[in-house]
Amino acid sequence: MTLQLRLAAPSDTAALADLGRRAITAKFSHLYKPEDFAAFLAEAHSETKVAKELVDPGMRIAVIEEEDALVAFCKLVIASTLPAGHSDARAPLELKQLYTDPARIGGGLGARLMDWAMAEARALGADEVQLSVFSENPEAQRFYHRYGFGKIADIEFWVGTHCDAEFLYACKIMPESHGLAAAEQV
Repeated sequence: MTLQLRLAAPSDTAALADLGRRAITAKFSHLYKPEDFAAFLAEAHSETKVAKELVDPGMRIAVIEEEDALVAFCKLVIASTLPAGHSDARAPLELKQLYTDPARIGGGLGARLMDWAMAEARALGADEVQLSVFSENPEAQRFYHRYGFGKIADIEFWVGTHCDAEFLYACKIMPESHGLAAAEQV
């Protein structure tokens, strides 16, 4: 079984929408009224929304594929859309929807995507990566802490009439070094 990490393509639209719906449903559907959750899924994880994101020049979406099936993905928003004013970052990038197939959690797919996301953030010139994490999701919080993320603010996330307490997490990005030899030649 070969795992391939690659940028998503328009042909991935249906699979991305499906995986997003399955991942969020498995973890969070029990928190919401069925009608609120159904409306959220229809808006946030529809094929129409995913198709727009795939052609958005302000986004990058990576997928991990195994035997022609998508098993994980994450989205990067080049200019963070998370609440401003909590950080001194000049060029924050937003990590959004790092999702793994519910049957594959704990197998290193998230770490592989996180490594890609952090490298991509550096390559894009971001000085900080920001993300939103549910306040009652300690597993995700531990995962992000391993990458140097920390809480910088309390924020809200609405699903219909239900407000979730979320944490705004951030990790400063150091610019890529061009090596000591270049610096010593100055």
